[in-house]
Order: sequence, then C-alpha cells, then structure tokens
Amino acid sequence: MNWGYRILIVYLVFVAGIVFLVVKSSSQNQDLVTTDYYEQELKFQDKIDEVHRANALSSSIQYEIKKDELLIILPIEMKDKPVKADVMLYCTANENNDVKNSYNTNSGQIHFPLIANNKGLHELKIAWSANGISYYYEHKLMLP
Repeated sequence: MNWGYRILIVYLVFVAGIVFLVVKSSSQNQDLVTTDYYEQELKFQDKIDEVHRANALSSSIQYEIKKDELLIILPIEMKDKPVKADVMLYCTANENNDVKNSYNTNSGQIHFPLIANNKGLHELKIAWSANGISYYYEHKLMLP
C-alpha cells in the first residue's frame, strides 16, 4: 500500500470520527436550568436577602438521608412556630428527576419522600417563611 492510500484512510477515519461525535452530541439531553430564567433573575436580590436571614439564625438546616425519605430539621428558632416551606430536590443531570413539595409544619421538621431511582448529585433548595419573614437555604447533596 502506498502513502496516498494511507493518507486517504487517515482522512476517512478522521471524518468518520467527527460525524460520530456530531451525531452523539446532538442526541444528548440539554435541559435549561429553568424556563423562566429572566423573571427569577429580577428577584435575585430578594433571594440574597433571604439567604442572609437564614445565615443569621443560630444554626443551619440539618438533614438526614434515611432509606426512603429525607428528614429536614429546621433551625431551633423555627420550632413551635407555624412554618410554610417549599422544598425542591433539583437534579442537575435530568429535569425529569426534580421533586418539589410544599409543607406546613409546627415541629421544625420536614419529612421529604425520596424516589427510589432518583440517585446522584442534587441540590436541596428550601424556601420557608415563619412569622411573615422569609428564608432560603441551598445545599448540594449526593443521594445514594
């Protein structure tokens, strides 16, 4: 085989590799972070204020992953107060694995059910209000 055929084979393998990468990348799921990004961006300063209020509390939110639930323990200041909370488990890899629930509690604890096949890296996002004051907490966690 002479050098002309070898160059042709190298070019054909290169083109086939590029075509394979284009086809493979076009079939990947590309979920947006959120569909109403600009509306949420306008409210971002409110979120910063809520985070500062949550950080000013005596303790941070604690959580414990049990077999089929996530036990969320609010700061001690929230115990015996009526608390309205929105809890979201945001899956960074797949929008279909996001879970969001609303809760009303006086005990300072939230029992958040976990889906069996929802494993991997998630962001726990908790927005709650007590006595008319709103708070926000966000933390990355790995579900086994």
